[in-house]
Amino acid sequence: MVPPRDCGPGSRNVAQGEYALLLLAFQSCVAVVDTMAVSPALLFMDRNLLARKQNARLDKQNDLGWKLFGKVPLRENAQKDSKKIQKEYEDKAGRPSKPPSPKQNVRKNLDFEPLSTTALILEDRPANLPAKPAEEAQKHRQQYEEMVVQAKKRELKEAQRRRRQLEERCRLEESIGNAVLTWNNEILPNWETMWCSRKVRDLWWQGIPPSVRGKVWSLAIGNELNITHELFDICLARAKERWRSFSTGGSEAENEDAGFSAADREASLELIKLDISRTFPNLCIFQQGGPYHDMLHSILGAYTCYRPDVGYVQGMSFIAAVLILNLDTADAFIAFSNLLNKPCQMAFFRVDHGLMLTYFAAFEVFFEENLPKLFAHFKKNNLTPDIYLIDWIFTLYSKSLPLDLACRIWDVFCRDGEGFLFRTALGILKLFEDILTKMDFIHIAQFLTRLPDDLPSEEVFASIATIQMQSRNRKWAQVLTALQKDSRDTEKGSPSLRH
Repeated sequence: MVPPRDCGPGSRNVAQGEYALLLLAFQSCVAVVDTMAVSPALLFMDRNLLARKQNARLDKQNDLGWKLFGKVPLRENAQKDSKKIQKEYEDKAGRPSKPPSPKQNVRKNLDFEPLSTTALILEDRPANLPAKPAEEAQKHRQQYEEMVVQAKKRELKEAQRRRRQLEERCRLEESIGNAVLTWNNEILPNWETMWCSRKVRDLWWQGIPPSVRGKVWSLAIGNELNITHELFDICLARAKERWRSFSTGGSEAENEDAGFSAADREASLELIKLDISRTFPNLCIFQQGGPYHDMLHSILGAYTCYRPDVGYVQGMSFIAAVLILNLDTADAFIAFSNLLNKPCQMAFFRVDHGLMLTYFAAFEVFFEENLPKLFAHFKKNNLTPDIYLIDWIFTLYSKSLPLDLACRIWDVFCRDGEGFLFRTALGILKLFEDILTKMDFIHIAQFLTRLPDDLPSEEVFASIATIQMQSRNRKWAQVLTALQKDSRDTEKGSPSLRH
């Protein structure tokens, strides 16, 4: 209906009278509708309208209040008021409110929120299912109490285990502290007279403390080559010059004058770069950008200039990296050069096949003496020592074993010499003898070339201690010397290395 236009005061009074009549007519219509049966469509529209109004009201209460130039903080009891208003509305509308679920009834009486199996045991069944019998409820309660008891036992055991670990760690730290004092105050100042004493040998077997390990290694390896820090600086300068000339494309004559052909020089540089990226990758300290990358690169490059006849061989990076972790750069280079000058290391890194076969033959003498059953099994499967020993000897176990265990092996290797490397190999074979005797050639080779990562040091050294490096009253050095003099040794060695 279009309202009448306002044409003056009189017209306004007429319009007000018309609106009053319309209002009375609307109220009378509502009264008539109340006395009549209401159609479903009207009820549906009414409910939807009321629901929309109620939702709008609740949303308005839940929203943060706003004023013209700021924000009014939400009342603390806003959520509670909205629920109360909803309940009053449902009561007024004559609709029964939703009954709380059995889960809510149960959890109201609990001081905690049941989870997982606990919830299944403690809570009642849904309302649409029969209630639990008393016997079943009692059974579930007993199961829950048993679960609680077992959980407390597990917690107690875990607490005891943690306490034992803490006590063991404290004992270890105390023993290391005492050992450091002994090495610094008694042994190192009197090295020449005390290094071969029984007391020092026992301390050596238990492991050298990390804080004095580098110093002890340097003294034990020695410096027969009389390398000085100045010589290292000279070799390093030559190496950097060669790298620079190679990167700028120096002439082939310059490369040959420097002692390398262009092909050999390129291959050596690429091999060093590749090996450094694969040296202790889990530590992430020797790779490009790591704190020890340049140190490792310098030592390997300087050694290729110091010993061009040997050059760089795969595996050297692991030995140099272990020394870098315990020594300064120049001292690490001195120890590295003298260590590789030992007969065993020189035989392997120069790939002297005849001498390598002699070492393998000597190893098999003690292998058969200490582990005859496993030795026969290896022979039956044609598994020769070179398959697993080459990697172990080339890297002095630093690649094949956990680093802390490898350092302990290095400790005793510096004390006993090359014989301990082969004794360690026999100790590892003895530790896994029961497993290895059940494997075929492929699985044995795979297992020995990738030993478990979690080898406990004490178990390995306990196994090594049972190995006797004596055959017919002859020790390692005597057996090796006798085999070197025997012209038939090469026929008894590893066929895979024989020409």
